[in-house]
Amino acid sequence: MAASTADDPSGILVAARDLGVRVGGFWRVRHVDLTLRRGEIVTLIGPNGGGKSTTAKAVIGVLAADEGEVVRRPGLRIGYVPQSLRIDWSLPLSVRRLMTMTARHSEAAIRAALEEVGADHLIARPVAGLSGGEFQRVLLARAMIAAPDLLVLDEPVQGVDYAGEIALYEAIAGMRQRHGCAILMISHDLHIVMAQTDTVVCLDGHVCCSGAPRAVSESPQYRSLFGERGARAFGLYTHHHDHAHLPDGRVVPVEPGAEPDHHHGHDHGPEGHCHHG
Repeated sequence: MAASTADDPSGILVAARDLGVRVGGFWRVRHVDLTLRRGEIVTLIGPNGGGKSTTAKAVIGVLAADEGEVVRRPGLRIGYVPQSLRIDWSLPLSVRRLMTMTARHSEAAIRAALEEVGADHLIARPVAGLSGGEFQRVLLARAMIAAPDLLVLDEPVQGVDYAGEIALYEAIAGMRQRHGCAILMISHDLHIVMAQTDTVVCLDGHVCCSGAPRAVSESPQYRSLFGERGARAFGLYTHHHDHAHLPDGRVVPVEPGAEPDHHHGHDHGPEGHCHHG
């Protein structure tokens, strides 16, 4: 069920309550509570197939909720950067043309949006010739050109190298600061998130745990690994599950203080962060 309410003085833009979504006859997520407020950054993490993209799509109305409800502020403007974008790379598509494929914008507006993410010099470049980081910057500009209240980013640093990852996080933080929009971000990493994240939510079919990250600068190992600029861009999230997911799909409780086996497929320490070459 989807609903909308009057403008909320608390700044709530979207509230999902007991959200459940079925895909192909199977529950992808169930019993998800998620609130997005103006100016906040919420990052969804979890294993592949855990329901991160499904939850984000249900929040913005691309997928319908099969149980529970999603309440959105009336007139909510949403900017969306998908995990992948189908483009025929053989076409002579310029950055300027990409910026106007779904809506018309003035040359000044296009240049201003690209300038905000440090990509105004790319306006005449063919999209096929962009690096991974450059392409993501252009997609960010494309999502922000209509001044959304909520910006949804599905794995925005996927395929981007370490330096590009830092630069993208800095650009996203700047957008939040300048525009006051809410940001819902999906991260590929289970432990390293954008430092400015207000709330991290770990999903594996349901909400496994949630909380705030701590600064990388608090860890000498990570600070040495990432450097001072990286230490400002990245945050560390510590999981605190009260249950474990078994390989056969069962969910079992664990003793307080015990370290559950997340079965998330990998476990990153300071030397295990994915940099995506």
